[in-house]
Amino acid sequence: MDTLTVRERSRRMSLVKAKDTGPEMAVRRLVYSLGYRYRLHAGDLPGKPDIVFRSRKKAIFVHGCFWHRHEDCRLARLPKSKLDFWLPKLTGNRERDKANQAKLSDMGWKYLVVWECEIADPQSLEERIIRFLSEG
Repeated sequence: MDTLTVRERSRRMSLVKAKDTGPEMAVRRLVYSLGYRYRLHAGDLPGKPDIVFRSRKKAIFVHGCFWHRHEDCRLARLPKSKLDFWLPKLTGNRERDKANQAKLSDMGWKYLVVWECEIADPQSLEERIIRFLSEG
């Protein structure tokens, strides 16, 4: 049973953003502070990666653990109500991510997925991003 009314739930869900989310902004600030310059949300690439490095043919996706079903993550728990709605939606998000990442790879691009929960450890995240962007 949902604790919010239909109107309250609708209002809350309308506040969920697809771009410029908190985790995405944290990753963008980190990448910029490391001296890398990038483009945002490339519509011509599969999945519209959040951060794009065209000259390197590399992209970073910043995924919310709930929306993209991060395995074994406490932030990826399922809602308690309306599972008949949420399960197919969240499963579809994950399948679409995999398909888009495969297309990106087929185009010769490399990608990195940064999960929302990984933002909590900036040192480890910084090391991952540096490794990703510096490898050939």
